[in-house]
Amino acid sequence: MTHTLVLYYLVFLLPTESCRTLYQATSKSKEKVHARLHGVCEGVCTDNSQCTQPCPPDTQGNMGFSCRKKTWHKLTDTCRTLNALNIFEEDLYSVQPFADNVKINVYHGKPDTITDILLQKCPTDLSCVLKNIQQSPRIPGNIAIIVQLLHNISTAIWTGVDETKMQSYSTIANHILNSKSISNWTFIPDRNSSSVLLHSVNSFARRLCIDKHPVDISDAFIHTMGITISGDNTEKNFTFSMRVNDTSNEVTGRVLISRDELRKVTSPSQVISIAFPTIGAILEASLLENVTVNGLVLSVILPKELKRISLIFDKISKSEERRTQCVGWHSVESRWDQQACKMIQENSQQAVCKCRPSKLFTSFSILMSPHILESLILTYITYVGLGISICSLILCLSIEVLVWSQVTKTEITYLRHVCIVNIAATLLMADVWFIVASFLSGPVTHHKGCVAATFFVHFFYLSVFFWMLAKSLLILYGIMIVFHTLPKSVLVTSLFSLGYGCPLVIAGITVAATEPGKGYLRPEACWLNWDMTRALLAFVVPALAIVVVNLITVTLVIVKTQRAAIGNSMFQEVRAIVRISKNIAILTPLLGLTWGFGVATVISDRTLAFHIIFSLLNAFQGFFILVFGTILDPKIREALKGRVASAKWSSRISENVSSEFSCHPTKGPS
Repeated sequence: MTHTLVLYYLVFLLPTESCRTLYQATSKSKEKVHARLHGVCEGVCTDNSQCTQPCPPDTQGNMGFSCRKKTWHKLTDTCRTLNALNIFEEDLYSVQPFADNVKINVYHGKPDTITDILLQKCPTDLSCVLKNIQQSPRIPGNIAIIVQLLHNISTAIWTGVDETKMQSYSTIANHILNSKSISNWTFIPDRNSSSVLLHSVNSFARRLCIDKHPVDISDAFIHTMGITISGDNTEKNFTFSMRVNDTSNEVTGRVLISRDELRKVTSPSQVISIAFPTIGAILEASLLENVTVNGLVLSVILPKELKRISLIFDKISKSEERRTQCVGWHSVESRWDQQACKMIQENSQQAVCKCRPSKLFTSFSILMSPHILESLILTYITYVGLGISICSLILCLSIEVLVWSQVTKTEITYLRHVCIVNIAATLLMADVWFIVASFLSGPVTHHKGCVAATFFVHFFYLSVFFWMLAKSLLILYGIMIVFHTLPKSVLVTSLFSLGYGCPLVIAGITVAATEPGKGYLRPEACWLNWDMTRALLAFVVPALAIVVVNLITVTLVIVKTQRAAIGNSMFQEVRAIVRISKNIAILTPLLGLTWGFGVATVISDRTLAFHIIFSLLNAFQGFFILVFGTILDPKIREALKGRVASAKWSSRISENVSSEFSCHPTKGPS
């Protein structure tokens, strides 16, 4: 018996201890190799150099690094733990240790992919991979494998998708849609993987068969609802409420199908909607897009008869300084597109969108514009300035009417005041229409009114600039002494053609070219579109070109004034400097040079100071025209004094006449 125990110890325990010792030594060796190999790259880091490192132990794949600013940054990561052998709950190769003969269960069909094995092991519910997928780490390589699996399933199964299969499919997708995995999507080599995931989920849901009872499959990061509708249904809606940003805060998304739309359905049909709280951030991380999704992403699968739906999104960020855009995900071009939706109503909490689902557009959401700067300070400056500007322009025009005959006695002064009056009149109309357009903006419900307001704002502001150009050209003619060579009638006709004809042509072509395709207006405001048609260029290009020409004119005036003072006494040079400063002060608002600050707001659109300066100078432009173009003009002041003196003299005469009649009353016959 003793010999037997000793033999047992030698045969079984010693090898076990040796194996344990060997394992410990191997583990320590692996730890050293792991610390050395799967970290960042060794050696000198030079800009734009790249290297590849192996993944940590127990994972397959590698990591790619790039050197930027003398620091290694990870670019790609294919590290994975999942494969065709361990993704299933029961291993394909299972050993029965206590049987007389060791049996290895091998799949004899020799399938090529995980999907092939899945569809043969558990085709009815797809459940044989759920446990191991849910327990797997959400590292980039695993995410890529699961995305490919979901894509393959959606292309392999065309019929017989019931609620059970949809539940398993959603569970698999939910694992990689987890908010904790968002940062890892950045390192997946295939940048289009997030778009593939979204398209795969939508495609699989499209094949879901709904029986009599509605479908409601809810996971933390994907929620699917489906119903059967017919033409006699009342208005239908889906309401989703899901948590975002790993907090207890929930945001809501609603899909509404109007009764008028439902009447188009001729036979019982299915409507399916899916809500995603994290896919927006995943798309941003994966595609490296500089946009921020500010609500749930709602996918809607409709019968072909239904063309329009309404979507209500709760905003994740309630910031009022960022504008919101209603968008649809373009499944072919893998980008958010404004053509699929338009804004109906918006406040700080919610946005209401009207969208057109199609084969290209199935998923919808709202974007928070990253660079549009809005501030209450800018709003107050704009409206207070416009109010003062409108009052100033009315006063300016009134003064011009009073003194017109006294200040337009010569041809030069006549043409000068024609320009000033038309600059003031067109700016007054532009400001009034700007206020009208601002009241129509926001919930753009009066489309025709918004188009009309935008057209008139565009036309009158262009007219302001072209009349400023006309005045600039008159100054150039004055410097070059050309006035006497052209008849007055020709000059007046040319001025009016330039001041009103050119703006009318530009504004008319713009609306005619862009409005038929619904590309004239911005979705969120009554103003020229930029994202779709670049219609805004029809204002920006002429305006900035005129500002450049007018700046050249002011420069020539300064040079001529400065030359007249060269070689004179110090006193005369000081007077020349004062004259130059006065010319700049007068010409800057009259020639629209303050609009040049708009370039600074474009170059540095996040700097509030530039926006405040730009708003102050241009909102108060009417006031500046009154002060520098009218009140500071000595001839106008002299004419006003003459009118006031004449009025006083007339008043005195009338008083004397009335007093004489009161002192010597007419006597009647005795």
